Amino acid sequence: MDVVDGFEEEAERFRHELRVHCYRMLGSFDDAEDAVQETLLRAWRGREAFEGRSSLRAWLYRIATNVCIDDVRRPRRVLPYQLEPASFPATALPPREDVPWLQPFPDVLLDRAEEPDATVIRRETIELVFLIAIQHLPPRQRAVLIFRDVLGWSARETAAATDLSVAAVNSAVQRARPVLREHLPPHRSEWTARDPSDEERRLLARYVTAWDNADPEALAALMHEDIRITMPPYPFWFQGREDALRSLVPNLTPTYRGHWRFRPTTVNRQPALAAYLQSPGGTAYRLFALDVFRLESGLIAEITAFETTDYGRYGLPGTI
Repeated sequence: MDVVDGFEEEAERFRHELRVHCYRMLGSFDDAEDAVQETLLRAWRGREAFEGRSSLRAWLYRIATNVCIDDVRRPRRVLPYQLEPASFPATALPPREDVPWLQPFPDVLLDRAEEPDATVIRRETIELVFLIAIQHLPPRQRAVLIFRDVLGWSARETAAATDLSVAAVNSAVQRARPVLREHLPPHRSEWTARDPSDEERRLLARYVTAWDNADPEALAALMHEDIRITMPPYPFWFQGREDALRSLVPNLTPTYRGHWRFRPTTVNRQPALAAYLQSPGGTAYRLFALDVFRLESGLIAEITAFETTDYGRYGLPGTI
């Protein structure tokens, strides 16, 4: 390939998978978008120096990784349960805009990103608990683990992409794996590479039915005893079925916030519900949040509710 002629078109082919790579590194969709733009800009500026000793893909991944390593020197992305103990506040606390919250990733974009030897982005390498777990790794260890265990690159390819020796790559991944296991839920000792199953979709349908019927007992029957509910950017969170219900039941009353409708979707390859709110006196149901579910053994283990009105990003209608 002539590196100069047609370079922009060739590099643009890798935008989607670079976005996913940067998202894994940074835990932020917005930061990943910025990192990809910076990657392509740096590549354009340095295109004449590219000697073709590696593939264009590998060269772009190296640039993207360096961009992200520079960026992840900022505070790591978090969810509320990493900041303070679980509580049920007497009054709602205001959102915290000073915290670097983990952000969800639209599945409509995951479907457009094709990695080497994979036609889809595997669920176990993009779900929220994985993103939170790898945030505990130092930047270069995080990159090494992604290249070796997520993308399946060889130690030599990883060394070239991260400016390390092969020995340093092997050492880094050996240190990273135990940390990752420590911060993943116990049930994920063996990953399962699948999208939400029919059983999971049926569980969410029962959740919606219980909500529509304003039936807290039916909701409780769908939850693990130690269910966790978080709502970034709000710092408080709830642990356990009793407090989870206390947080949800007021929303079952139309006079509290209004009427709700839900639309099944997926985010980060996890089952999710797009929550639409009809405010008192209103007529339309407008997108209010994305409720992302982590399910274990046929019950709800965790709900992460991300407030959003950015329906276009997720391929959703703004109103229903």
